[in-house]
Amino acid sequence: MRRIRAATFISLDGVMQAPGGPTEDPRGGFAHGGWVAPFWDDALGELMGDAMGEDYDLLLGRRTYEIFAAYWPHQDDEIGRTFNAVRKYVAAGPDTPLDWAPSHRLEGDLAGTVRALKATKGRDLLIQGSSEVIHTLLANDLIDQLTVLTFPVVLGRGKRLFDDASRPHAWTLVSSKATGTGVIVGTYRLAGEVPTGTFGPDTPGEAELMRRARWASED
Repeated sequence: MRRIRAATFISLDGVMQAPGGPTEDPRGGFAHGGWVAPFWDDALGELMGDAMGEDYDLLLGRRTYEIFAAYWPHQDDEIGRTFNAVRKYVAAGPDTPLDWAPSHRLEGDLAGTVRALKATKGRDLLIQGSSEVIHTLLANDLIDQLTVLTFPVVLGRGKRLFDDASRPHAWTLVSSKATGTGVIVGTYRLAGEVPTGTFGPDTPGEAELMRRARWASED
């Protein structure tokens, strides 16, 4: 069985839209495209390389695939050579040309198709960008590991890593590092149910009971 991993750039308020440049994805009036570049340095490049690993195929949404397909075939650096060589599994309809070889179209229900792909033998499936793919897979418990690169900016609006459909879960922190530019790189593995507890006494006092009753009447 394959693992599904995601390595994602986010702002402090969880936005992941258009990290690479102003024209990458301006939908919804997003005006801050390219917010990653000012914080990039060699240390962050190494941490990103560690997060991506060396043995994977790519799992991409349509828009991320089109962005990558217009850029990476023309690059001859380490990431470019890897991206150009590995299989690309793409959640895209028939109107999207898959000219960036070797690319494979994922058809039908995305969660079911990815679940079947995950059950096969092969390399890890690495998600880059592809917020809508991430949302669908988080809603169906199909992502095993998240590497979140958190940048010290608040963007206010834009597509976010987590949406309301994300399944509640605990995640176990595997590693955490920070760069000199203030980027925190945390890797998490999917764990069990959300643990809960309380700092309150076992037997609530009269004031607490009154508060609960007052708030209940506000629902």
